[in-house]
Amino acid sequence: MDFSRFLADDFDVKDWINAAFRAGPKEAAAGTADGHAATLVMKLQLFIQEVNHAVEETSHQALQSMPKVLRDVEALKQEASFLKEQMILVKEDIKKFEQDTSQSMQVLVEIDQVKSRMQLAAESLQEADKWSTLSADIEETFKTQDTAVISAKLIGMQNSLMMLVDTPDYSEKCVHLEALKNRLEALASPQIVTAFNSQSVDQSKAFVTVFSEIDRMPQLLAYYYKCHKAPLLETWQELCQSDLPLDRQLTGLYDALLGAWHTQIQWASQVFKNPHEVVTVLLIQTLGALVPSLPLCLSAGVERAGPELELSKLLEFYDTTAHFAKALEMALLPHPHEYNLVKVMELVDAVYGPYKPYQLKYGSLEESNLLIHISAVPLEHGEVIDCVQELSHSVNKLFSLASAAVDRCAQFTNGLGTCGLLTALKSLFAKYVSDFTSALQSIRKKCKLDDIPPNSLFQEDWTAFQNSIRIIATCGELLRQCGDFEQQLANRILATAGKYLCDSYSPRSLAGLQEAVLPDRKASARNPWQEYNYLQKDNPTEFASLMEMLYTLKEKGCSNQTLLASSRAALTRLNQQAHQLAFDSVFLRIKQQLLLVSKMESWNTAGIGETLTDELPAFSLTPLEYISNIGQYIMSLPLNLEPFVTQEDSALELALHAGKLPFPPEQGDELPELDNMADNWLGSIARATMQTYCDVILQIPELTPHATKQLATDIDYLINVMDALGLQPSRTLQSLRTLLKAKPEDYRQASKGLPRRLASTVAAMRGVSF
Repeated sequence: MDFSRFLADDFDVKDWINAAFRAGPKEAAAGTADGHAATLVMKLQLFIQEVNHAVEETSHQALQSMPKVLRDVEALKQEASFLKEQMILVKEDIKKFEQDTSQSMQVLVEIDQVKSRMQLAAESLQEADKWSTLSADIEETFKTQDTAVISAKLIGMQNSLMMLVDTPDYSEKCVHLEALKNRLEALASPQIVTAFNSQSVDQSKAFVTVFSEIDRMPQLLAYYYKCHKAPLLETWQELCQSDLPLDRQLTGLYDALLGAWHTQIQWASQVFKNPHEVVTVLLIQTLGALVPSLPLCLSAGVERAGPELELSKLLEFYDTTAHFAKALEMALLPHPHEYNLVKVMELVDAVYGPYKPYQLKYGSLEESNLLIHISAVPLEHGEVIDCVQELSHSVNKLFSLASAAVDRCAQFTNGLGTCGLLTALKSLFAKYVSDFTSALQSIRKKCKLDDIPPNSLFQEDWTAFQNSIRIIATCGELLRQCGDFEQQLANRILATAGKYLCDSYSPRSLAGLQEAVLPDRKASARNPWQEYNYLQKDNPTEFASLMEMLYTLKEKGCSNQTLLASSRAALTRLNQQAHQLAFDSVFLRIKQQLLLVSKMESWNTAGIGETLTDELPAFSLTPLEYISNIGQYIMSLPLNLEPFVTQEDSALELALHAGKLPFPPEQGDELPELDNMADNWLGSIARATMQTYCDVILQIPELTPHATKQLATDIDYLINVMDALGLQPSRTLQSLRTLLKAKPEDYRQASKGLPRRLASTVAAMRGVSF
């Protein structure tokens, strides 16, 4: 039996019994389970007895050993107490020893210091003495022409000189040593040039070691730069003498520089400790030593292009340079910790520097370019229909020019020229609005809207109105595209120039402005190629304006359209002029008839049957021809207005809602026509008709009684026309009708509550006492 299971932590009685029965003899399984259980119980009782016996024996042994353990503990306690006393005595002895020997130790320290100083003095004397020895031997050494031996002597002299700083002739010794270094440099210069030209790694490394030890590394690098600049400068001169255009010449130069970069980096890595810095300086010096210089070449190339192509040609050159800069950036990118950040920034300035004068005056360049191109867009034409067509086509041309300008700004200035861009865009829109206005004036003259022939026949002609509606639709397209363009412009400005705005910038914070150029100056992986900022240093005022604009866009959102507010206002005024043109083209026929009213002789001439007028009823009179023409014309207005102002045209709808019609409703009038643009136009023309009619009536010098009734009949006819169209007659027209219909004896009573000046004028016309 396995009794070890009783010691297990997870002992379970049921599991143990089941296991014991499964491990028993076959009889237990055959049905004699009781007998097997009795056997198990007996074995367990025997096991219990053995365990009890073992426990008693172990307890007895433990009791016997307890006195011995207690004695051992007591002895250990006594020994610990004795050790403590001994430790106290030792501590006191050490303290006493320290007190007795402290003075002696101080003396030993001082003696050691004296010894060290004496050794240092001895070494200094040896070095000083070595100067004399080396100075005496140096001439013989130079005769050997062995640069390694000579440099070793010079290094020894240099070390000796460091010990002679306080000697009276120290400066003379320095001059002497520099002269010896110059002799070594002159002696080694042919070998240095040969080593650099032949790209000999071993010889070059040897010279690097020698010149590093004698503190002449800048002079050695000057030889290196001179050797490798020469072929690059020669390549540039060959390109300049060729017949290639300037952009191809620049490509050839940049290919040579890029090839030199990769070749020299590979070689310099085996020779110099800082190969990337060395090759970077090589490119900087090469770009600065080009003859003819890049600024001169750019100036000549731009001048040859002429004013029309000046900016586009400049951008071609800049693209070539930007491609080269990107290639250099990619070459430096895998080694961010190996290059000298200051030198790379100098290289960036050397690459982009020739374009800085043009970038600083980008605004004026862009303005001239845009004005030249917009002047080439024809707006006026011989025929009115052709002129209207050109105005419609000009919208897309205008915003194509504007969008191209935004692209050029991002490409050429990386967003830093945004202030100049906005100025150029405003000039573009101002020029366009001026030309558009001139075209409208030309259309007015061709349609003879400002010069009405007095005796022309009354005839309906809706051509001018149709053309005017098309012009209004063009204005609506201008307003719509201007809004979209302004939104896109704001987004583009933030996307390109937003990187120059740091999070801590505030318009009132000078520190924020100073930090704006580099959002994170402590960043470990800065990229000077992406941080190039010509504007902050050369035009801080414009840079401050740019930062304020970016801050406003960022804080208030791009939907806050303020960038081209003046241009939008000018386009809105243009839309208003188009509305006036359309209105005048409709009202012209009415005005032509109304201007005849005050000059008609029938008002003050007695006609046939004048004496019978009082007996004739009012309804026997018929409206005169002029008012009949006007009434029929007004009645035809809805049919002619409806197709043009209610067609499905979002641009037209935008323009109609943005424009304001003349002759607005009188204060207090009901305005049922405002929901429908056709009714709105009809109401405006009707009010213009009534007001003009009232004005010309008051200019009639005299009215006979018959003429008075005739005029009242004409007014009744016009009021009936207004009622038929659902329009409200003006209060002045109603007052005139009342005053004209009043009998002379009832005139004073009828005029009560009416405007006094109106009543007195009508009384004078009728010859009624008032």
